[in-house]
Amino acid sequence: MSEKKISPGLKLALELGPLVLFFVGYGRIKDQTFDILGTQYNGFILATALFVPILAFTTWLLYHLTGKISKMQIMTLVLVVIFGGLTVWFNDERFFKMKPTMIYLLFGGILGFGLLRGQSYLRLVMEEAMPLNHEGWMILTRRTCAFFLALAVANELVWRTMSTDAWVTFKTFGLTAAVFVFFMAQSRLFQTHAADTHAPDEDK
Repeated sequence: MSEKKISPGLKLALELGPLVLFFVGYGRIKDQTFDILGTQYNGFILATALFVPILAFTTWLLYHLTGKISKMQIMTLVLVVIFGGLTVWFNDERFFKMKPTMIYLLFGGILGFGLLRGQSYLRLVMEEAMPLNHEGWMILTRRTCAFFLALAVANELVWRTMSTDAWVTFKTFGLTAAVFVFFMAQSRLFQTHAADTHAPDEDK
């Protein structure tokens, strides 16, 4: 399937919609208990059970509309299915709360492994959006690697020391805002190391 363009608003809605629906759904049923086939599930577990298929559907829809899906989105979906499934199967919300930690550790580890080999794996998934020269990609990859590892630590601190309500808010707004602010803060890097699209990049 060839890549197709969709509006930025629709793309953003498909990417963030499941998370927003999880936040809204949890807020509505967080104080309720549901008896399903003789097992008691709280609102968080049910919200998680609904979030997994919604994310799977929007990921598929994004691929259907654009003809392309990033490796990061695929890995995220796989981990959501695994940890969401464990949460529902064992009726234990801790699995889903650990999911962001695992995602950020995985991404940070992959980027770190690439850096040890003198390569920017971040470039493989973001080059079209941010054309940088080789030095720029290496700097951005080091920063992003450290940032992902910091997010993993932050998620562990929040879910282990705060309430479920606090974690859901942190997951929905805190982590999303942190990613946005991080990349906004790289604007000087993008300007300084912008690739010359008229000249071949030496490291290719």
